Amino acid sequence: MARADLDKRPGEVAAMFDELAGRYDLLNDLLSAGQVRLWRRVVARAVAARPGERILDLAAGTGTSTVSFATTGADCVACDFSIGMLRAGIKRVRADVNGPQPAFVGGDALRLPFADGVFDAVTISFGLRNVADTERALAEMLRVTRPGGRLVICEFSQLTIKPLRILYERYLARALPAVARRVSRNPAAYDYLAESIVDWPGQAELARKLRTAGWSSVEWRNLTGGIVAVHTGRRPA
Repeated sequence: MARADLDKRPGEVAAMFDELAGRYDLLNDLLSAGQVRLWRRVVARAVAARPGERILDLAAGTGTSTVSFATTGADCVACDFSIGMLRAGIKRVRADVNGPQPAFVGGDALRLPFADGVFDAVTISFGLRNVADTERALAEMLRVTRPGGRLVICEFSQLTIKPLRILYERYLARALPAVARRVSRNPAAYDYLAESIVDWPGQAELARKLRTAGWSSVEWRNLTGGIVAVHTGRRPA
């Protein structure tokens, strides 16, 4: 079974997510104790997609969030470098979704297959920490966003209460992989996911990276005590 390492070679990461595709959404719901649904709702409000806007959902996986953006009448693109994830998403959307459906596009966040300034909003949830070069990915997102357009990033972060942070890191190191071994066909992938969460920078450091990449009006909001943070920004007009 495939798992990636923290050097995050794109081929290895994509292969790992290909293997997780069939049960990925179910396992996210289980391992987050249902919190992922709350996080998605907060992201949808932050994206604030409107009819006629063009929305890019990066690391979209099976397109669960992208579909919610499309219900507003926005023109949405689900982009991911895991073709297995996209195939699972296309199959699910065709079977279950009545109404506007997003386009599914294979693409690497470091080399987005889109022209400059074509999206009103770009969003990425739980995918930025899986790219090999965070700064380059943020610059690519800036490139494809129109002047004045917006960015929404939802990513695991650092608990704001230090004693709880220690307990949480123990959960990531021991309990999460143990649960994954029981319910996932590729439990080794969840070892990587736990390691990548612990290795990821905190809220203020990610905000600094956004500003360095050229985003303005950068802010963040902690969810579930800082387990997750939603960062927002604007491309300067």
